[in-house]
Amino acid sequence: MRGDGDKHLLELKGLTKYFGGLGAVQDVDLGLKRGEIMGLIGPNGAGKTTVFNLVSGVLKPTGGSILFQGEDITGLRPNQIAHRGLVRTFQANTLFPEFTVMDNVVLGCHLRTGMGFVEDLFNISSARRKRTQIYEKAMEAIAFVGLRDYRLETAKNLAHGHQRALGIGIAIVAEPNLLLLDEPVSGMNIEEKKAMTELINSIRERGITVFLVEHDMRTVMGLCDRIAVLNFGKKIAQGTPEEIQKNEEVVESYLGAYE
Repeated sequence: MRGDGDKHLLELKGLTKYFGGLGAVQDVDLGLKRGEIMGLIGPNGAGKTTVFNLVSGVLKPTGGSILFQGEDITGLRPNQIAHRGLVRTFQANTLFPEFTVMDNVVLGCHLRTGMGFVEDLFNISSARRKRTQIYEKAMEAIAFVGLRDYRLETAKNLAHGHQRALGIGIAIVAEPNLLLLDEPVSGMNIEEKKAMTELINSIRERGITVFLVEHDMRTVMGLCDRIAVLNFGKKIAQGTPEEIQKNEEVVESYLGAYE
């Protein structure tokens, strides 16, 4: 299902971030519809990762507001935002390299378990039930991202594509309504890119809206319902992949480098 309906799951209104006198993000308005895959593109230094850092709470904006599911989340901490259903992955694989795939995903489950210290310490029945639920949930996520056969493998021994899939598995168990993916196919070969594209489409089929930053234009154009373009911290265009490819300002400032 391509993005439907007019209701915005995420809205950025005049979003602005200055570092000293430098406007990294300047007065950006943006809206994501529930159920779509939206891309954010632009040259290096355009402000894409800064937007993700602002939306996910890593940075606090200088101005403007961020609305998620109708609630103003501007300035909330990352854990508060994640609890509301907005979860983010990073450019680098943020894994526990010495832990197994299963252990990494189980740790991700703890955002939603509500297991208390006392019940865990004394191994009471509620803790045992929750451990069982966590294991089942982790196994489902591992199978979903295609890592069932690697569940006991140490994370550092996984291929690059599998490490990125594991990062998404950890995000999925946090039960997001909106998933921010920062360069999901970076450094991948053709087969890995194909597998990641299929995984992202499957994520959308689970009812999760996807907002991604990516430099691989073939992936972006084939995957996204709509695309927004940043240049020098300002939004210069927004539209369907077809509209973006025909936009002269976008071609001149960015896409021409990929022809």
